[in-house]
Amino acid sequence: MDLLQRIELALSAALSTTEVASGPPRLAAAVRHAVFPGGARVRPRLCVAVALACGDDDPVLTDAAAVALELLHCASLVHDDLPCFDDSPLRRGVPSVHSAFGERLAVLAGDALIVLAFQAMAAAPARHPQRLASLIGLVARGVGQPHGIVAGQAWECEPQVSLREYQRAKTGALFAAATMAGAEAAGGAPAPWRALGEWLGEAYQVADDIRDVLADSATLGKPTGRDLTLGRPSAVASRGLRGAVDHFHDVVQHAVQAVPECKGAPRLRALVRAESERLVPTAWCDQLVRATA
Repeated sequence: MDLLQRIELALSAALSTTEVASGPPRLAAAVRHAVFPGGARVRPRLCVAVALACGDDDPVLTDAAAVALELLHCASLVHDDLPCFDDSPLRRGVPSVHSAFGERLAVLAGDALIVLAFQAMAAAPARHPQRLASLIGLVARGVGQPHGIVAGQAWECEPQVSLREYQRAKTGALFAAATMAGAEAAGGAPAPWRALGEWLGEAYQVADDIRDVLADSATLGKPTGRDLTLGRPSAVASRGLRGAVDHFHDVVQHAVQAVPECKGAPRLRALVRAESERLVPTAWCDQLVRATA
């Protein structure tokens, strides 16, 4: 079973625990709409990949952590798309949750996903119960105050913002949680994996800024040009498009170098390079160089 299939099965199992006849059917449908069809599932894939590199001696706990990370990411997207934030009609190429189900159910669906994330970890069979408290703490710090996703979205409400702090909170925090949670779930030391997550988080945020300018809506599965329209901080606004692309490649190289030495290191480094090419294809970079030559 490959990583993506493993993650999809675990996500389906988690959602099935909430889809009961006695519950509100439209809320259940909104939650499922937020999770399926999924995107690249990068955060849970990263979590499982790190766990495998550390031995993955408790795959049920690893899967629970991976599920929690993806559900929290999906919750952040649901809330980010709301009219009070981006007011985005599309997400992953389909109507956003608030477009499909209305604003009230979108708020509730996002809330439900946050709760379900922690329910999934708490319900994992306790082969290694001593790992669970630390695991929940790692994941919670990736989404809460003062440096998690919530803080990242809150920075958009401030009159002044450090681009670095904004990117580290909005994107980097959950990536760091993913790498560290993968190690913790497998009984490894989480601290050596933090840097990989932080560099990857920055790479993904810079790539998102670049794609907002270079990609089309069909490629992104959501409207483009939103950073400029909403006046949000971005690497492109700060460095220019060419500077942002150069910075992206520098950050990716740091991420590759941050992979701790372990049996799974070559596979992880290959995963980082493959994701780099998927996010900002070489063809885009070549075209940009020709255009600015």
